[in-house]
Amino acid sequence: MKEINIKRVGITFLIALALWFIPAPEGVTPEAWHLFAIFASTILGIILKAAPMGTMCMMAIGFTALTQVLAPGNPGASIVKALSGFGDKVIWLIGISFFIARGFIKTGLGNRIAFLFIKVFGKSSLGLAYGLGLADMCLAPAIPSNTARGGGIIYPIMKSMAMSFGSVPDDPKTHRKLGSFLTLNSYYMNLITSSMFLTGTASNPMCQKFAANLGVDITWMSWAAAGFIPGLAAFFIVPLVMYKIYPPELKKTGDAPKMASEKLKEMGPIKVNEWLMLLAFFVLLALWIFGGALSIDATTTAFIGLTLLLLTSVLTWEDVKAEKGAWDTIVWFAVLVMMASSLNELGFIGWFSDLVKVQIGGLSWMVAFPVIVLVYFFSHYIFASATAHVAAMYAALLSVGISLGIPGMLLAMMLGFMGSIYGVLTHYGHGPAPVYFGSGYVELKAWWLRGLEIGILLLVIYMAVGGLWMKVIGYY
Repeated sequence: MKEINIKRVGITFLIALALWFIPAPEGVTPEAWHLFAIFASTILGIILKAAPMGTMCMMAIGFTALTQVLAPGNPGASIVKALSGFGDKVIWLIGISFFIARGFIKTGLGNRIAFLFIKVFGKSSLGLAYGLGLADMCLAPAIPSNTARGGGIIYPIMKSMAMSFGSVPDDPKTHRKLGSFLTLNSYYMNLITSSMFLTGTASNPMCQKFAANLGVDITWMSWAAAGFIPGLAAFFIVPLVMYKIYPPELKKTGDAPKMASEKLKEMGPIKVNEWLMLLAFFVLLALWIFGGALSIDATTTAFIGLTLLLLTSVLTWEDVKAEKGAWDTIVWFAVLVMMASSLNELGFIGWFSDLVKVQIGGLSWMVAFPVIVLVYFFSHYIFASATAHVAAMYAALLSVGISLGIPGMLLAMMLGFMGSIYGVLTHYGHGPAPVYFGSGYVELKAWWLRGLEIGILLLVIYMAVGGLWMKVIGYY
């Protein structure tokens, strides 16, 4: 399979050239407009899958440095600024958290946690859905790759359970017995838990970074405080609704706890490495929660956690080097953050905000707030990457909202939550989607219809419960 689609790369390049030679609009500097041309074409290339995300971002760095849009007439400063994203602490928070996530998989602790919840809750198909969801929730704070969490830990166990009850992927007659229900529910639960923690999915810290650029300070604890209650409401409501609108044919799964017990027996008693992994996990949580009072940054906490795992040999340096997903994320994350932040510094985001404000400036903030959230949510149909969507629209919409008087923290957090839950809409909407859809348990039509229904439900929950909760805790 070719990684590079020459035709799509050519289309992307032509669009970049066209944008480049269009005169900058009034109020926009040529440097800002030219950087926008590079940024927009990079996002388009990612959407079109012209090349891997890392390849597109390397091209973006090259063009940004070559054209000297960040430091006209100074080639040395241009490349330094083009590479500035790699020095951003947010990038390393995510990268290191990927390495820590490897510890859960390598030691088997993630699987053990999942089987423990199935053992307790797995007597019915609904209980099984909640058990898998609770396992995902427990792992979410320390595993920012929801693809690794959902696809690497939860999905294999979910599929194994479905097949054990005769719900086979290759047999359409048995899909609805259990597998279809568990597939969609596990995917939705993964997105809900991703929204609850700053380290729940890779795009959340990107939101934190863009919000900080606009004067909105979000910490690990402030994200968790805002996200936990609406996330918990969604966690309990979504499986019940799914059980009504897309029910499994098999209601009782009495053998599931027994199967989980057998798996736990095969794993044997908790090993030393699992205890050490658990210790590192609790150290991370404690420092992320109380680090502000101790003057310890969230990224520093991630370094401490990784150091513990390396010193105790839970992870080796070879494990760190082999974690391709982490290094890949660091690369494209750094480039997208650099370009989006530079657009803000060059005044492009402010110009765009003023432009939109002219069009909808007559709206009160209480009307503009849901309009902006809905636009952001449903525009995800055209994005195959949550991170690309955040990079393309989060800062611009947040800036527009703040300029219209919407409380910054309220909008920053709500758009942050949307960065996870809009993944329900399509079978390509978030990292774990292709894994779950690829199981073959859910047809495309059902995936999109259920996704729209659950998407509307989640919008109501997060806007109503989340909005009221943030009022209660004084976020606006």
